[in-house]
Amino acid sequence: MFETTLAADQPAAGAESWTRREILQQPATLRATQAVLDATRADIEAFVQPLLDLPDLRIMLCGAGTSAFIGECLAPWLTATLRRPVEAVATTDIVSAPHLYLDAARPTLMVSFGRSGNSPESIAAVDLADARVAAIHHLVITCNAEGALSRRASGNNHVVLLPEATHDRAFAMTSSFSAMMLAALSIFTGLGAMPARVEAIARAVDAMLARSEGEAAALASADFERVVYLGSGVFQGLAREAALKLLELTDGAIPTAFDSSLGFRHGPKTIVTPRTLVVVFVSNDPLTRLYDLDMIAELRGDGRCGAVIVIAAQDTDGETLQVEGAAGFADADLLFPYIVFPQLYGLHCSLRLGRTPDQPNASGTVNRVVQGVRIHTLAA
Repeated sequence: MFETTLAADQPAAGAESWTRREILQQPATLRATQAVLDATRADIEAFVQPLLDLPDLRIMLCGAGTSAFIGECLAPWLTATLRRPVEAVATTDIVSAPHLYLDAARPTLMVSFGRSGNSPESIAAVDLADARVAAIHHLVITCNAEGALSRRASGNNHVVLLPEATHDRAFAMTSSFSAMMLAALSIFTGLGAMPARVEAIARAVDAMLARSEGEAAALASADFERVVYLGSGVFQGLAREAALKLLELTDGAIPTAFDSSLGFRHGPKTIVTPRTLVVVFVSNDPLTRLYDLDMIAELRGDGRCGAVIVIAAQDTDGETLQVEGAAGFADADLLFPYIVFPQLYGLHCSLRLGRTPDQPNASGTVNRVVQGVRIHTLAA
């Protein structure tokens, strides 16, 4: 087993980049995002509340890549909070099979997440919904005032434009991910109750940034060949985002996987080798937490994987990256400090491999705003 102690090292030489700056700025951008929401609260509520009053409203959380994973994180939580189904549906799925994902007869609120707002699938998904759904409404949450989604203006459309600093310049989405996720969480769980909650979240993110960068750098230097992220409930979507961050920032050099704590036993656990790092996000829900802790104990008891890193808000047996002061947090609020370590670990693995974090894909076959997509049209 790989042995590690939580390090307090300074960032490695050459670590400064837009990627690192955008990871580190998240406490500030989260606060700034909530300030924008507070300033525009009346307009947002005037658009959203009448729709939420519709008993048969369908809510779809849509985006591509990291923007889609925002929906995967939030959909279970918002379903329970709003007591109505909230679906995470990637725009890439909608565009390729609209007949499976769009319900023409049901009033629908499509929430579109977009850092740039220029992804071809995100634009096409909105167009398809307009053409195929009789009562369609669009809530656009974006970081780019000049993006195609921002410029769409109609009576059934409301744009929430986040602070310019959230429009990440680097290849990998970091502060844009957390800011758009916070905006949706705030809008759908009650803007009036969020300012104090956001301040607590921002402080927790700040603490995790200080706590975890040395550990991220130390683990990057161990050169694990595979990395697995596990999380239950809202954290399964976060595990998927964490796995993608490492793939993106290392240009695919380190294979990754994600799963739920219970699901991992059903075949995916075969990925574990002595050179595999497993990171487990531990829920604060009393029941869910027990399953996460069981998996941690099993992985450590097997003695097969290289290291197990636990990210938790409460004490656990063994080494833990603990979010200080967050023992009483709802799981939805833990999404924000929990993503910090995977972002920093991806950054330091990128540096360790000699990549350029802001543009890790030197061949240009993968781009900050996706290219090469042909949008096909068929007869209705």
